[in-house]
Amino acid sequence: MSNTTVAINITPGEHIHWHLFGVTLNGDTITSTLIAGGIVLLLGFLVRRKASAREPTKLQLAFEAVVQYVEKQVEDTMGIKTAPFVVPLAMALFLFIFISNLLAIVPTGHHPEYAPPPASDVNLTYALAVLVIGTMHVVGIRKKGLRGYYGHLFRKPYLLIPLNIIEEIMKPVTLSLRLFGNIFAGTIMVALIAAMPAVILWLPDILWKLFDAFIGLIQAFIFALLTIIYFSSVAPAKEGASH
Repeated sequence: MSNTTVAINITPGEHIHWHLFGVTLNGDTITSTLIAGGIVLLLGFLVRRKASAREPTKLQLAFEAVVQYVEKQVEDTMGIKTAPFVVPLAMALFLFIFISNLLAIVPTGHHPEYAPPPASDVNLTYALAVLVIGTMHVVGIRKKGLRGYYGHLFRKPYLLIPLNIIEEIMKPVTLSLRLFGNIFAGTIMVALIAAMPAVILWLPDILWKLFDAFIGLIQAFIFALLTIIYFSSVAPAKEGASH
Protein backbone atom coordinates (compact mmCIF):
# COMPACT_ATOMS: atom_id res chain seq x y z
CA MET A 1 0.00 0.00 0.00
CA SER A 2 1.62 3.25 -1.14
CA ASN A 3 1.15 6.63 0.40
CA THR A 4 0.56 9.46 -2.04
CA THR A 5 1.11 13.04 -1.00
CA VAL A 6 -0.72 15.69 -2.97
CA ALA A 7 0.89 19.11 -3.01
CA ILE A 8 -1.19 22.16 -3.82
CA ASN A 9 0.51 25.41 -4.64
CA ILE A 10 -1.78 28.40 -4.10
CA THR A 11 -0.05 31.68 -4.70
CA PRO A 12 -1.64 35.11 -4.22
CA GLY A 13 -1.33 37.16 -7.36
CA GLU A 14 -1.30 34.18 -9.73
CA HIS A 15 -3.27 35.29 -12.78
CA ILE A 16 -3.71 34.88 -16.51
CA HIS A 17 -1.63 37.73 -17.87
CA TRP A 18 -2.25 39.87 -20.92
CA HIS A 19 0.59 41.91 -22.35
CA LEU A 20 -0.44 45.15 -24.02
CA PHE A 21 2.00 47.87 -25.12
CA GLY A 22 4.57 46.68 -22.61
CA VAL A 23 2.04 46.64 -19.74
CA THR A 24 1.11 43.40 -17.97
CA LEU A 25 -2.60 43.12 -17.16
CA ASN A 26 -4.44 40.53 -15.07
CA GLY A 27 -6.65 39.21 -17.84
CA ASP A 28 -8.74 36.93 -15.63
CA THR A 29 -9.63 39.78 -13.27
CA ILE A 30 -10.54 42.03 -16.19
CA THR A 31 -12.69 39.28 -17.72
CA SER A 32 -14.60 38.53 -14.52
CA THR A 33 -15.02 42.25 -13.75
CA LEU A 34 -16.54 42.84 -17.19
CA ILE A 35 -18.83 39.84 -16.77
CA ALA A 36 -20.04 40.97 -13.33
CA GLY A 37 -20.45 44.57 -14.50
CA GLY A 38 -22.37 43.41 -17.56
CA ILE A 39 -24.74 41.35 -15.41
CA VAL A 40 -25.39 44.34 -13.11
CA LEU A 41 -26.17 46.56 -16.12
CA LEU A 42 -28.39 43.86 -17.65
CA LEU A 43 -30.38 43.50 -14.43
CA GLY A 44 -30.78 47.27 -14.23
CA PHE A 45 -32.06 47.50 -17.81
CA LEU A 46 -34.46 44.59 -17.20
CA VAL A 47 -35.89 46.25 -14.10
CA ARG A 48 -36.27 49.57 -15.92
CA ARG A 49 -37.89 47.96 -18.95
CA LYS A 50 -40.49 46.01 -16.98
CA ALA A 51 -40.96 48.44 -14.09
CA SER A 52 -44.58 48.79 -13.11
CA ALA A 53 -46.31 50.38 -10.13
CA ARG A 54 -49.35 48.06 -10.42
CA GLU A 55 -47.76 44.74 -11.36
CA PRO A 56 -44.11 44.79 -10.27
CA THR A 57 -41.99 41.79 -11.18
CA LYS A 58 -40.12 39.75 -8.60
CA LEU A 59 -36.86 41.28 -9.81
CA GLN A 60 -38.28 44.79 -9.37
CA LEU A 61 -39.48 43.95 -5.86
CA ALA A 62 -36.04 42.60 -4.97
CA PHE A 63 -34.37 45.77 -6.28
CA GLU A 64 -36.83 48.00 -4.43
CA ALA A 65 -36.27 46.10 -1.18
CA VAL A 66 -32.50 46.57 -1.43
CA VAL A 67 -32.85 50.25 -2.40
CA GLN A 68 -35.22 50.94 0.50
CA TYR A 69 -32.83 49.30 2.94
CA VAL A 70 -29.86 51.30 1.59
CA GLU A 71 -31.88 54.54 1.72
CA LYS A 72 -32.82 53.84 5.35
CA GLN A 73 -29.18 53.22 6.28
CA VAL A 74 -28.04 56.42 4.55
CA GLU A 75 -30.84 58.46 6.13
CA ASP A 76 -30.11 57.11 9.63
CA THR A 77 -26.35 57.57 9.26
CA MET A 78 -25.95 60.90 7.51
CA GLY A 79 -29.21 62.01 5.90
CA ILE A 80 -29.90 61.43 2.22
CA LYS A 81 -29.84 65.18 1.47
CA THR A 82 -26.22 65.38 2.65
CA ALA A 83 -24.93 63.21 -0.21
CA PRO A 84 -27.77 61.64 -2.22
CA PHE A 85 -25.36 59.89 -4.59
CA VAL A 86 -24.29 57.55 -1.74
CA VAL A 87 -27.47 55.50 -2.24
CA PRO A 88 -26.77 54.50 -5.87
CA LEU A 89 -23.05 54.15 -5.07
CA ALA A 90 -23.64 51.74 -2.19
CA MET A 91 -26.31 49.93 -4.22
CA ALA A 92 -23.99 49.49 -7.21
CA LEU A 93 -21.10 48.31 -5.03
CA PHE A 94 -23.33 45.79 -3.26
CA LEU A 95 -24.69 44.30 -6.48
CA PHE A 96 -21.32 44.27 -8.24
CA ILE A 97 -19.45 42.60 -5.36
CA PHE A 98 -22.20 40.06 -4.72
CA ILE A 99 -22.55 39.06 -8.37
CA SER A 100 -18.79 38.97 -8.92
CA ASN A 101 -18.41 36.69 -5.89
CA LEU A 102 -20.97 34.31 -7.38
CA LEU A 103 -18.57 33.67 -10.26
CA ALA A 104 -16.76 31.24 -7.95
CA ILE A 105 -19.78 28.93 -8.22
CA VAL A 106 -19.03 28.35 -11.90
CA PRO A 107 -15.46 27.01 -12.09
CA THR A 108 -13.86 26.69 -15.52
CA GLY A 109 -11.54 23.83 -14.56
CA HIS A 110 -8.51 25.85 -15.60
CA HIS A 111 -5.72 26.94 -13.26
CA PRO A 112 -5.77 29.80 -12.71
CA GLU A 113 -9.48 30.25 -13.41
CA TYR A 114 -10.49 32.11 -16.56
CA ALA A 115 -13.02 34.17 -14.60
CA PRO A 116 -12.35 34.02 -10.84
CA PRO A 117 -14.12 36.29 -8.35
CA PRO A 118 -12.44 39.64 -9.14
CA ALA A 119 -12.36 40.55 -5.45
CA SER A 120 -9.79 37.76 -5.00
CA ASP A 121 -7.39 40.11 -6.81
CA VAL A 122 -6.14 42.73 -4.36
CA ASN A 123 -5.74 45.21 -7.22
CA LEU A 124 -9.51 45.40 -7.68
CA THR A 125 -10.27 45.72 -3.97
CA TYR A 126 -7.69 48.53 -3.71
CA ALA A 127 -9.37 50.28 -6.63
CA LEU A 128 -12.81 50.00 -5.02
CA ALA A 129 -11.47 51.25 -1.69
CA VAL A 130 -9.68 54.21 -3.31
CA LEU A 131 -12.90 55.06 -5.16
CA VAL A 132 -14.92 55.09 -1.93
CA ILE A 133 -12.39 56.80 0.36
CA GLY A 134 -11.20 59.23 -2.32
CA THR A 135 -14.76 60.32 -3.09
CA MET A 136 -15.44 60.65 0.63
CA HIS A 137 -12.51 63.08 1.05
CA VAL A 138 -13.51 65.13 -2.00
CA VAL A 139 -17.13 65.46 -0.85
CA GLY A 140 -16.06 66.17 2.73
CA ILE A 141 -13.75 69.01 1.69
CA ARG A 142 -16.40 70.50 -0.61
CA LYS A 143 -19.04 70.48 2.13
CA LYS A 144 -16.97 71.40 5.19
CA GLY A 145 -13.82 72.96 3.80
CA LEU A 146 -10.28 71.69 4.31
CA ARG A 147 -10.04 72.84 7.93
CA GLY A 148 -13.55 71.81 8.88
CA TYR A 149 -13.25 68.30 7.44
CA TYR A 150 -9.81 67.41 8.78
CA GLY A 151 -10.13 69.36 12.03
CA HIS A 152 -11.11 66.26 14.01
CA LEU A 153 -7.66 64.79 13.39
CA PHE A 154 -5.95 67.55 15.38
CA ARG A 155 -8.11 67.76 18.48
CA LYS A 156 -7.07 66.98 22.05
CA PRO A 157 -5.43 64.88 23.30
CA TYR A 158 -2.62 65.99 20.99
CA LEU A 159 -0.61 62.82 21.64
CA LEU A 160 -3.18 60.91 19.57
CA ILE A 161 -2.78 63.12 16.49
CA PRO A 162 -0.26 60.74 14.81
CA LEU A 163 -2.59 57.80 15.45
CA ASN A 164 -5.55 59.73 14.03
CA ILE A 165 -3.60 60.48 10.85
CA ILE A 166 -2.44 56.87 10.49
CA GLU A 167 -6.02 55.64 11.00
CA GLU A 168 -7.23 57.97 8.23
CA ILE A 169 -4.48 56.82 5.85
CA MET A 170 -5.17 53.14 6.58
CA LYS A 171 -8.91 53.30 5.82
CA PRO A 172 -8.60 52.29 2.14
CA VAL A 173 -6.08 49.57 3.06
CA THR A 174 -8.28 47.96 5.70
CA LEU A 175 -11.41 48.32 3.55
CA SER A 176 -9.75 46.59 0.60
CA LEU A 177 -7.88 43.86 2.48
CA ARG A 178 -11.01 42.86 4.42
CA LEU A 179 -12.81 42.06 1.19
CA PHE A 180 -9.75 40.54 -0.51
CA GLY A 181 -8.90 38.25 2.41
CA ASN A 182 -12.35 36.72 2.68
CA ILE A 183 -12.78 36.14 -1.05
CA PHE A 184 -9.25 34.80 -1.55
CA ALA A 185 -9.85 32.38 1.32
CA GLY A 186 -12.78 31.05 -0.71
CA THR A 187 -10.52 30.38 -3.72
CA ILE A 188 -8.14 28.46 -1.44
CA MET A 189 -10.98 26.24 -0.22
CA VAL A 190 -12.08 25.57 -3.80
CA ALA A 191 -8.54 24.44 -4.65
CA LEU A 192 -8.39 22.19 -1.59
CA ILE A 193 -11.75 20.60 -2.37
CA ALA A 194 -10.69 20.03 -5.98
CA ALA A 195 -7.80 17.90 -4.69
CA MET A 196 -10.20 15.43 -3.08
CA PRO A 197 -10.94 12.06 -4.70
CA ALA A 198 -13.59 12.30 -7.42
CA VAL A 199 -15.82 9.79 -5.58
CA ILE A 200 -16.48 12.15 -2.67
CA LEU A 201 -15.77 15.44 -4.42
CA TRP A 202 -19.38 16.30 -5.27
CA LEU A 203 -20.65 16.56 -1.67
CA PRO A 204 -18.11 19.02 -0.18
CA ASP A 205 -18.07 20.90 -3.49
CA ILE A 206 -21.82 21.56 -3.38
CA LEU A 207 -21.78 22.44 0.32
CA TRP A 208 -18.87 24.82 -0.08
CA LYS A 209 -20.38 26.57 -3.10
CA LEU A 210 -23.55 27.26 -1.12
CA PHE A 211 -21.51 28.54 1.82
CA ASP A 212 -19.28 30.58 -0.51
CA ALA A 213 -22.34 32.24 -2.06
CA PHE A 214 -23.55 33.18 1.43
CA ILE A 215 -20.11 34.60 2.32
CA GLY A 216 -20.16 36.60 -0.93
CA LEU A 217 -23.51 38.10 0.07
CA ILE A 218 -22.22 39.01 3.53
CA GLN A 219 -19.02 40.60 2.17
CA ALA A 220 -20.98 42.64 -0.37
CA PHE A 221 -23.28 43.83 2.40
CA ILE A 222 -20.37 44.75 4.71
CA PHE A 223 -18.54 46.69 1.98
CA ALA A 224 -21.67 48.66 1.09
CA LEU A 225 -22.45 49.32 4.76
CA LEU A 226 -18.91 50.51 5.47
CA THR A 227 -19.19 52.81 2.46
CA ILE A 228 -22.24 54.44 4.03
CA ILE A 229 -20.56 54.64 7.45
CA TYR A 230 -17.42 56.26 6.03
CA PHE A 231 -19.49 58.86 4.19
CA SER A 232 -21.18 59.80 7.47
CA SER A 233 -18.07 61.90 8.18
CA VAL A 234 -19.22 64.41 5.55
CA ALA A 235 -22.50 65.03 7.37
CA PRO A 236 -22.79 68.38 9.13
CA ALA A 237 -22.41 68.31 12.91
CA LYS A 238 -25.70 68.14 14.78
CA GLU A 239 -26.76 71.18 16.72
CA GLY A 240 -25.82 70.98 20.33
CA ALA A 241 -23.38 68.16 19.71
CA SER A 242 -20.53 70.19 21.12
CA HIS A 243 -22.37 71.17 24.29
